[in-house]
Amino acid sequence: MENINDYMPLSNDWNKERLETLKKLFPDLFTNEGKLNINELKKVVDSESVSETERYEFRWFGKSAAKRNAFSPSNATLVYDEARSVNPSETENLIIEGENLEVLKLLSTAYREKIKCIYIDPPYNTGRDFVYSDNYSQDKKAYWEDAGIVEEGLKIDTNTETDGRYHSNWLNMMYSRLLIARQLLREDGVIFISIDDNEVNHLRKLCNEVFGEENFISQFTVRSNPRGSQSSKFIALEHEYIIMYSKNVEDFEIEGYTKTDDKIDEYNLSDEKGRKFRLLGLRQRGGAWRREQRPKMYYPIYVNENTGEVSLEKNDFFTKESLPKRPSGEDGRWTWGIDKFTKNKSLLVGKKVSRNGDNDYWDIFRKDYLENEDGEIASIKVRSIWDEREINYQNGRTEIKALFGNSEIFDFPKPSFLLKKVLGMLDLENEIVLDFFGGSGTTGHAVMELNEEEDVNRKFILVQIPENTDEKSEAYKAGYKKISDITIERNKRVVEAIIEEKKNQQPDLFTNGKEDESIKNLGFKVFKLVKSNFPRVEFAPDPEKTTEENIELLKKYISEKEAQLISMFNEKELVTEVLIKNGFLLNYTLTKQEEFKKNKILFATDGEKETLICLDVLIDNETVEHFKKNTDKKFICLERALDTTKKWNLKHYLGDKFKAF
Repeated sequence: MENINDYMPLSNDWNKERLETLKKLFPDLFTNEGKLNINELKKVVDSESVSETERYEFRWFGKSAAKRNAFSPSNATLVYDEARSVNPSETENLIIEGENLEVLKLLSTAYREKIKCIYIDPPYNTGRDFVYSDNYSQDKKAYWEDAGIVEEGLKIDTNTETDGRYHSNWLNMMYSRLLIARQLLREDGVIFISIDDNEVNHLRKLCNEVFGEENFISQFTVRSNPRGSQSSKFIALEHEYIIMYSKNVEDFEIEGYTKTDDKIDEYNLSDEKGRKFRLLGLRQRGGAWRREQRPKMYYPIYVNENTGEVSLEKNDFFTKESLPKRPSGEDGRWTWGIDKFTKNKSLLVGKKVSRNGDNDYWDIFRKDYLENEDGEIASIKVRSIWDEREINYQNGRTEIKALFGNSEIFDFPKPSFLLKKVLGMLDLENEIVLDFFGGSGTTGHAVMELNEEEDVNRKFILVQIPENTDEKSEAYKAGYKKISDITIERNKRVVEAIIEEKKNQQPDLFTNGKEDESIKNLGFKVFKLVKSNFPRVEFAPDPEKTTEENIELLKKYISEKEAQLISMFNEKELVTEVLIKNGFLLNYTLTKQEEFKKNKILFATDGEKETLICLDVLIDNETVEHFKKNTDKKFICLERALDTTKKWNLKHYLGDKFKAF
């Protein structure tokens, strides 16, 4: 049965897809009219749930509406901004200026399960920071009225503590975005979220619901302000957090960090095969050393004093007993139990050490090899507390000053060191890193620099709303009227700085036509969120009329209103909208097909999907005849370019490969 949305240029309708999937799997849960029977569903989930009055759940005002909003489709579109793009032909990086929920919806078809890593630094909800009010759909004017003067930016709602829905507002903003962001993550993907004490507990509960409690990986403590923030009445706060969730912990892997030169130097011993190793004490140190805490890890080990070999049994060869004694003489424990000892005995060695005047004391050590059997250097396990000097806010300000000549251009910018630390723990070769709270653009900065340092190819997508900068701010005085202007300009200057450094180091890379290769992957394409090119999205159904009557009204509306497309539409922008709504990545290419003489036909491909597309106002009979004989490729055109006969023929011969917009 037809409905109005069938005629609308929408992004993927997640609610519809979820319902159709449920119907396919469990048709018995639906009525004869095709409606979901809620009572039948409750019986499947929990037969007692109908009478249940209390259960544990995380609830707040507006939660249901936020979920509906997340999965409802977008009828907006993106347009390419060539003037603000940098080396666009050499890169797949994207910076998108626009409200991030609408942008995520537009990306959700093409980039579904293609993102390996998401990092976001959302508003912290301190009583001064903004929340997004989610009034950016096509039928609400606030965003689009401001977007009409988007070169100047738009205002963002504040979320004061006097608001009775202070936490709810923030949770609604985050909930809808995390729900759709999860759809973009690969099964082995991971998300990192920076947050402070104000909402960390709520965010953990929220992420448990969106990603699953079992997919929680860690909550890192980041020493971001060694001087101590004075925002708290009682405590000088030095830290904030990064919480980390996988999409599916069963598929998730973490690389850890590469050992630095000084760590490698610690491996100063070699075995008979020349493999380097170091010796680490088997006796448990630190806070969990007590024998009574792990009694099974307290047992004697016997040493051959001539070879250093070890055994669990004392005999003529293994005569020297070693117990996990602390220097004070107290009983401790080993780090390995007997089973692990038996399995890995070849890695253990006994050594005579001097302790408290006892020159005949034997201690047990394990060999920790630098490389594995395949010759690969083992990585360092990621720790949960990050306190490096380079990680604090001051370092972020220093970077801003180096790029802009003024450290006040952006408040509290994240340092690129922090993002490099985040990205460095994962294998992201040829993968996409998404940041939909782009801010000052640190994520793009870190990705490009890290690519140069490690000679790999990570790609990024940054999304930033065109939020106004304060008229009294240094950013505004410097000509940056929107936060997104700073996002774009910072990454432009990073590209310029890297290229300049390359020129100084290897000037021959920029001679004899070699420059293009030297700047490969350095740059980004800029897109902007705008209204749909199709006036039909402004059609308002008459509530007094039936669905069939409203569809006829819509068809008439399309015929009358979209006649202006003949002379007014921008072909490139319309192509972008049509391809986005059909699930194409934004790095698509277009090639004119010369074999078509009566219509302008373009071949579009993004490396995965491909189609022929025509935006002429009239499809010629000769073109239709071509597709009757050549049915191997998909074809998209404007519906108003077809009469009934041509449309029937294309549908008949191409089937699902044909789509009229």
